[in-house]
Amino acid sequence: MFPHHREREQPIFSARAHVFQIDPTTKRNWIPASKHAVTVSFFYDATRNVYRIISVGGTKAIINCTVTPSMTFTKTSQKFGQWADSRANTVYGLGFATEQQLHQFAEKFKEVKDAARLAREKSQDKELANTALTIAAPQSPPVMCVNGPEDKLFRSQSADITLSSEKERIKKMLSEGSICEMNLEAELFTLQDSNSKLVAALHEANANVEQWKKQLTAYQEETERLRDQVADLEAHGGQGPSDLLKDELTQSLEELEALLKAKDEEIHILQSKKADYHEMEHQRDEAIHRLREMEMRNSELERRIQNTEQNLSNSLEDRDRLDTEIQRAIEILDIKIFDLNDLRQSLVKLIDK
Repeated sequence: MFPHHREREQPIFSARAHVFQIDPTTKRNWIPASKHAVTVSFFYDATRNVYRIISVGGTKAIINCTVTPSMTFTKTSQKFGQWADSRANTVYGLGFATEQQLHQFAEKFKEVKDAARLAREKSQDKELANTALTIAAPQSPPVMCVNGPEDKLFRSQSADITLSSEKERIKKMLSEGSICEMNLEAELFTLQDSNSKLVAALHEANANVEQWKKQLTAYQEETERLRDQVADLEAHGGQGPSDLLKDELTQSLEELEALLKAKDEEIHILQSKKADYHEMEHQRDEAIHRLREMEMRNSELERRIQNTEQNLSNSLEDRDRLDTEIQRAIEILDIKIFDLNDLRQSLVKLIDK
């Protein structure tokens, strides 16, 4: 038997582009998935014979798409193209800097799609051939089994299946953790945007408050002056034009008092907005704390996956070693059986004589 060789995914083509995803609500508008141009790469997994498109922005995967023969990359403009991923239930869009880059990516997409189609056809043909061989193969008579190595083999295969299922479960947990992390990052981005707006509004409000305080002081001084004038006029007890002046001063005083009341209300509103700003800061701190906890959880899951992969690799090596031992035992049994057959034939000849 030949040992199993495990190969990692290898990049076969890369390009830089702005990544977009279709709005899941409207199915019309594009939502930017990256703030700037990122690297979009085609990867080939030789072990599973699978092609994938992967793009990473910062610490999260923006695109993780397995290429299938049914996918089609469509150029919608001179520098923009898109394709649908039914597994992720979304549509990806790429904006390139030049028309040549878009053409190169489209040609590579078509090439990878054709390769994926050929890989699927070969896999299906192989499965059909194995099925036909299984049906056509005659049933062999029972043979003597060596309990020790085969028992070890069955236990190794059971351990292999258990480790594989554990690996898939941890990968699923890691995927769910990544989704939660993406949601938290989106929430943090929204909070930071709201925080910036509130800070700008607070600075503007503080500047307006200082200006209004100066105006308020001036209005208060003007009010006191007018009240003094009204008091002087009432003390003199003048008539005629003094009464008219008194009415005008009273009206001006009422207007100033109304203006002062309005300014007081505006100051109260600004103070309440300041309290909202502090609440937003508290929410942002909580979101940052949750994001850090999620990052720690993802790190732990990645460590567990590495341990599981190491255990799986050790189990595969053990299984290969057991396969070798079983093959050696089978060869020894074949030799013994051949020797016994020769001995039987010799005994038959002696008996016949």
